Amino acid sequence: MELRNEFAVAAGVSEVQFRDAASAFLAANAKPRHRAEARWGEGPDRVGLFRESTPEEDLRELAEAKAWRATCYDAGFIWASGPVEYGGRGLPRAFDRLWAKLESEYDTPTGANLFLVGLGMVAPTTLAHGTEEAKQRYLRALWRGELIGCQLFSEPGAGSDLANVSTNAVRDGGEWVVNGQKVWTSGAHYSDLGLLLARTSRDSDSRHHGLTMFLVDMNSPGIDIRPLRQMTGGTSFYEVFLTDVRIPDWHRLGDVDGGWRVALTTLMNERAAIGGGSASSGFSTTRRLFELARHAGLNEDPVIRQKLAQLWIRSQITRYSRQRAAARARTGHTPGPENSIAKLFLVQTQSLMVDLATAINGAKLTADTGEWGTYSWAEFVLGAPSGRIGGGTDEIQKNIAAERILGLPRS
Repeated sequence: MELRNEFAVAAGVSEVQFRDAASAFLAANAKPRHRAEARWGEGPDRVGLFRESTPEEDLRELAEAKAWRATCYDAGFIWASGPVEYGGRGLPRAFDRLWAKLESEYDTPTGANLFLVGLGMVAPTTLAHGTEEAKQRYLRALWRGELIGCQLFSEPGAGSDLANVSTNAVRDGGEWVVNGQKVWTSGAHYSDLGLLLARTSRDSDSRHHGLTMFLVDMNSPGIDIRPLRQMTGGTSFYEVFLTDVRIPDWHRLGDVDGGWRVALTTLMNERAAIGGGSASSGFSTTRRLFELARHAGLNEDPVIRQKLAQLWIRSQITRYSRQRAAARARTGHTPGPENSIAKLFLVQTQSLMVDLATAINGAKLTADTGEWGTYSWAEFVLGAPSGRIGGGTDEIQKNIAAERILGLPRS
């Protein structure tokens, strides 16, 4: 249904006109975000890397975020840079950045984590490799918030060795019949559309050949979704079993047996999202560690001070790296192998945070004394190792940097 107003479909809109319209829209539909100074000992003290919410909480947040996103899309502010024929406005990417900046100043149910995979990985891959019917059917719906996307790549025997996937897709007329298992799928339980990598041929000596990418309706018969319990206590990830799931051929992305090229598009976008992300709410995790050291009376300890200095330096490097990535995006560059460096840097920084939290808290990290801001770091410590695996292990990222950035020979 087309609900966009005259401004939302107007061509030749200037940045000033867009900013004025967006500011007026936000003022009329949302409350300004009050960035009150966070204080040690006040408010929730959770420090985590994952959503540790229940499925019921996810659905409540999702309903609010979907309604807000649809309202913003219909007003003409979301995906302003998208192609007009698929639901965008054909404006420069600067308009998307302008909207994100203006919206961040208001308290809105954005559901950023809920839409991350769909908009950061499924939508770009569909735009780059999808059939015309798939683009028409799904891109507008993804950006409007009608559909949520997930990524079905990893398997029990194929994590970072993605070319080893064994989920099988066999052609049956105008459809494909899929059987297999996927693991570590974020948001599978509330997703509508999955990005699925499957094996369609075993005739080549190269494992990278014979893979094909598909879009799959997550409500299809034969799909069974089960939660995976993490050592943090939550269930942020799910395993997905596919039994005789039928996928129409127009859901195929790219050529038959050419799925590895399509997967690289997704992986580059995934590493850009991970490497450029941050986990903070109220206090940033960096600032919390500085406050924790002060609270514990260790802020003058020379070893702790040295590690805190390293953490501060890393936070500045991260900020400058994001600015550089944003500058590249403004010139039209798509995410590339340099994002492997960003991801490596992120997980190394997280490891430094783990070392600091452990050294400062000591036994308070393993036994809850009720003291604010101490035992809460246990969730962060338990969740941090996943960063060395998700989105490709450290070893995979180093190989990518060596081969595709430094030009070293393949090992």
